[in-house]
Amino acid sequence: MILEIAQIEVKPGMEKDFEAGVKTAVPIFKRAKGCQGVRLMRSHETPAQYRLVVQWETVENHTKDFRESADFQEWRKLVGHCFAAPPNVGHLREVLHGF
Repeated sequence: MILEIAQIEVKPGMEKDFEAGVKTAVPIFKRAKGCQGVRLMRSHETPAQYRLVVQWETVENHTKDFRESADFQEWRKLVGHCFAAPPNVGHLREVLHGF
């Protein structure tokens, strides 16, 4: 399993629009090949900062299957106008689970 972590900063005043766009996009992620879940978290200290966490079976499910799909373009139409800067995206694999 791979976790995609996208650090996203939205334009001031666009927080509700961004959250609504992500909610609308849930079916896009649900039908994406290898996608096993999506979560959105908002910073308590800096409300314009978010972390989008997407669970993928493989990195390629995100970087190739999803990013090269029409659904990716639809995703960006829903939320891209809210970005203050391009998202910072990384992929993580769990190496230790404490409890």
